[in-house]
Amino acid sequence: MSDPAATRATAARSLRARAGAWLFARVAGPEGPANRARIHGEPGPRWFGADRPIRRVHGDAAMFVGGVRALLLQSLHPLAMAAVAAHSGYRGDPWGRLQRTSTFLAVTTYGTGADASNAVERVRRVHATVRGTAPDGRPYRADDPHLLCWVHVAEVESFLWCHQRYGARPLDRSECDAYVADTARIARALGVPEPPRSTAELRERLAVYRPELRATRQARETARFLLRHPPLPPLARPAYAALSAGAVQGLPPWARRELGLADPSGPGSLVGPLVADAAVRGIRWAMAPGAPER
Repeated sequence: MSDPAATRATAARSLRARAGAWLFARVAGPEGPANRARIHGEPGPRWFGADRPIRRVHGDAAMFVGGVRALLLQSLHPLAMAAVAAHSGYRGDPWGRLQRTSTFLAVTTYGTGADASNAVERVRRVHATVRGTAPDGRPYRADDPHLLCWVHVAEVESFLWCHQRYGARPLDRSECDAYVADTARIARALGVPEPPRSTAELRERLAVYRPELRATRQARETARFLLRHPPLPPLARPAYAALSAGAVQGLPPWARRELGLADPSGPGSLVGPLVADAAVRGIRWAMAPGAPER
């Protein structure tokens, strides 16, 4: 007679393996296994040592919430949003864009210095070709240092905020500053001349951009696409909705108002973080325990 406890344990391992494989395939793409082997297995010096905060933040499942929050916040700069709408293909190929972004983050965070430099150079070549005119008539170019800095600070602030709220091991104050300093190395390589190097500088830089930020029609359409019409199978939508709830809750109130997103109040202000935390824990369980870089 089979042992019921052993049967349940086997079923749980099988479920975790299937869930983890599905998540990894969606986030890393068909080249994921090869990229993972190269990023973590190739010998050579890295930009960031194993003890650096950037590795802890970028390897945690809280990044799933941070990524959605970052996209929503970044969309509030009209010129950055115009460039994304016209050139990124996020609607036609959202998974491809996610996979390219996640691979870039993995390579620059965990890969060899040579691979990180090559990844940055590829992005810079792409940025050099992205130019156009926003709906309000202003020209934009993706390699504009001012726009590059906005994308950087919105991303870093979102990743850090979500890690502190949903991460398995939040950073202390000095580690938060060290995380911002770590990300500055990547930003400089991408063309940001003086990226923030501490949380105080990060807050100051965000305040500098505030007068430029507003929700255009393109930004609101992007928010609807991300929050209401994600390209996901039905079974995955509840978990994504939970992650999105945490991302929206984490936005500054003025950003929610600009995007036409309801300010949570009463019990709703508690439910969003709770369901997001449950979803993050589920993702963390599904991915390889003890090996967050996966």
